[in-house]
Amino acid sequence: MNVGAHVSVSGGVEKAISRQTDIGGSCGQIFAGSPRTWSVGEYTEDEASDFKDARSESGQSPYVIHSTYLVNLATPKDDLWGKSKNCLQKELDAAATLGVEYVVFHPGAHTGSGRDNGVERIIEAVHDLEIPTDVTLLFENTAGKGTTLGKEFTELQRMNDETDDEDTAVCIDTCHAHAAGHDLADSDEFTEMVEELDSTVGIENVPVLHLNDSKDPLGSEKDNHEHIGGGEIGDEGFRNVVNHPELEDKPMVLETPVDDKGYSDNLEHLLSLVE
Repeated sequence: MNVGAHVSVSGGVEKAISRQTDIGGSCGQIFAGSPRTWSVGEYTEDEASDFKDARSESGQSPYVIHSTYLVNLATPKDDLWGKSKNCLQKELDAAATLGVEYVVFHPGAHTGSGRDNGVERIIEAVHDLEIPTDVTLLFENTAGKGTTLGKEFTELQRMNDETDDEDTAVCIDTCHAHAAGHDLADSDEFTEMVEELDSTVGIENVPVLHLNDSKDPLGSEKDNHEHIGGGEIGDEGFRNVVNHPELEDKPMVLETPVDDKGYSDNLEHLLSLVE
């Protein structure tokens, strides 16, 4: 399995690689700035070279940049829409500089303008972006709270189909899927979810998974991550994920809580579920 975690770039972006090695990860994810501000790092050639060299030595691949949480391409507010596009463009450019393969973002919330209008706004914004060669922009599924978009696979399908299939794809988060009402622990319902995903987005258009348990009940529409096997999805749900023939070979990134348990324990526990 190719499993890693979201790690810190504190002290220099190349530090992410050693942190990933320490927890036993073979792929990974980082922020290119503070996730709750509009700030995006601008990396020098030396910083990029150090990051690439460390990755090459460790064999960690692929890597993902997770966009700031402030980005909202679905908003009807032109000022926020413009700032969101500008921020996401900087993150895409940072990915190109660092040789990072993917940038993932939450599509956003329509805040009352309507779901169709929100999806159209997202599509228009992505068309305005210049996605660098060798970087893929990933739409992430959402828990569905309020007016957020991306809970339904059909919405993700439309976003991906009406932008550019060569430059965009989809990331599926297990906590978000659970919150949206997909029962990953029930084998039959999990199979139905994968079949629905394949018939809409297409399994081939899901290059990366986010693995997180959930603190909240099925269908809660709440995005609160928990340690693998310690939440409402439980071991059986993750056993279904890591052993499914359509998913088992995809890179999987942990975003579980950062506390005393740590990523290494989560990764070890996840691997124990592989049959």
